[in-house]
Amino acid sequence: MEIELIEIREFLAAHHPFDALPADVLDRLPKKLTVRYLRRGTSVPPADAGSRDLYIVRQGAVETRDQRGELIDKLGEGDVLTAACTRSRDDAAMTSVTVEDTLVYLLPCEQLDGLRSAYPDFARHFDATLTERLEKAIEVLQQMPQRGSGLLTVAVGSLVKRPAVFVGPQASIREAAQRMSNERVSSLLVMQGDELLGMVTDRDLRNRCIAADVAISRPVTEIMTTQVYTISSELAGFEALMQMTRLNVHHLPVVDGRRVAGMVSTTDLIRHESANAVYLAGDVSKADSVEVLVEISRQLPEMQIQLALAGASARHVGDAVSTVNDAITQRLLRLAEAQLGAPPVAYAWVTGGSHARREQTSHSDQDNALIISDDFTTEHESYFESLARFVNDGLNACGFVYCPGDVMASNSQWRQPRAAWRRYFDTWINEPEPMALMLSSVFFDLRVVHGDASLLESLQQENLEKTRANGIFLAYMVANALTHRPPLGFFRNIVLIHGGEHDKTFDIKLRGVVPVVDLARVYSLAEGLEEVNTLDRLRAAAGTKALSAEGARNLEDAYDFIATLRVQHQARQLRAGEKADNFIASSEISGLERRHLKDAFRMIATMQQAIEQRYQSSRLR
Repeated sequence: MEIELIEIREFLAAHHPFDALPADVLDRLPKKLTVRYLRRGTSVPPADAGSRDLYIVRQGAVETRDQRGELIDKLGEGDVLTAACTRSRDDAAMTSVTVEDTLVYLLPCEQLDGLRSAYPDFARHFDATLTERLEKAIEVLQQMPQRGSGLLTVAVGSLVKRPAVFVGPQASIREAAQRMSNERVSSLLVMQGDELLGMVTDRDLRNRCIAADVAISRPVTEIMTTQVYTISSELAGFEALMQMTRLNVHHLPVVDGRRVAGMVSTTDLIRHESANAVYLAGDVSKADSVEVLVEISRQLPEMQIQLALAGASARHVGDAVSTVNDAITQRLLRLAEAQLGAPPVAYAWVTGGSHARREQTSHSDQDNALIISDDFTTEHESYFESLARFVNDGLNACGFVYCPGDVMASNSQWRQPRAAWRRYFDTWINEPEPMALMLSSVFFDLRVVHGDASLLESLQQENLEKTRANGIFLAYMVANALTHRPPLGFFRNIVLIHGGEHDKTFDIKLRGVVPVVDLARVYSLAEGLEEVNTLDRLRAAAGTKALSAEGARNLEDAYDFIATLRVQHQARQLRAGEKADNFIASSEISGLERRHLKDAFRMIATMQQAIEQRYQSSRLR
């Protein structure tokens, strides 16, 4: 093969969907392509095109706009323009123009049709709708094998943290129980030298000794389980979990050859699989000091890592982290009340932002406030000030750092009786100036973590009635939401941040996650919906006047893909011992992920354009 053809073949093989073609097909494909140079400002296809072709961008850039002139896509190296071959109604309404001098490969449409007929994986790229491509991308992203230690890959032997705890057959039941208590284990083995005779668990002590009225001086062999199942240390942790499930047991001795290496329990497996938010929250509830809470909170990054390794979605991670944060906050409040005494009047500790929406990642900053009963008097101020400062300081020590904007209960502005909060909301809704809009974005996402929930619930009901009927307020909220636009220019190696600490990176939260969060909030306020979580808001609004069912599904898919990509980026940073952030380098994203991101950004931009036109919010900026 000539050197030029080899170079074209390698280029095609490196870009989707051509990477889905067999090697021998790729070998023949370059000879079927023609090369064309298009100067900047040329229509694609150009006016003098003599045939219908698929355009493959080799170098340069092409912009595609809709009939209103709105930018809907930007193509760079490796991207394909299918309009001439597909001739869909949507394509007919679009125009594409080179914005740089551009080199393209042309593949005749009949050749494309032949490849699509012969190779389903290749055809899927062209046949699938944007929504279908995103749904598949989410599935692949969550199933993608991660480099780590999920139960599918970790060996059972590596889960054994200590040698087996055992007694000899001559030991009494009392001695066995004392050994278990001293070693803080829920099971122990009965062994004769290296031979495993049986096993005793807490359940055996209850059912076979105490309930059966067997004297604790009797030999432990009288209550032990003799049919003991073991598992090889070389098998995967997932095999151990499945074996326990089949046998309905909670402990398995781990053997290395014929030697008993230790014990593995369902608790060990579940903790490792990162369903350990429940266990962390349980540990938090027992903590007797801020120092203990700080130690527990240090496990949060590992929990996020393991969830990502297990293929968890952003929602799963958010639920887990927020659950632990809830537990820490509640425990701090109880510790504060134990120190300060019972609260003089009822109150609700409310959280805002990503924590309220249950979309938090490990160790985000704080957003919280206090809504106090209207029985509050000035003599109660010192109590609630001390309470708030204790909790805010404790959260900061646990890694949930102080809010840069001071939106915390320790700020007296956000520690007020219910009547004051009602006046706040009335002002924000009726006088939507810039600061009011910023605060609305925080305080319309609230959730009670501890205390009298009715204090917030009654406020929310009143507020939602007011926002649903206030078109001017909603128009201003839309205009504020549209300050965060997805980067439709995200293509090739172009980056969106230049210079400084985050040079050559892309802020996936600000430009990807936040736009959907903002849209979902507006839909929720427009329909008077109580939901706070972004996905819950989209689902609740689906099929209403504010949002079509299709639009809700599309935004949900876009959000799920972007947010999960963000969670996996942070997990990689945490595993490397780095601080997690939202800044992704373009080199970190594969070509296929970049294409799916573009699909997601296009989806979000389309929904932003629709809501902007509905509320005519461009007039307010």
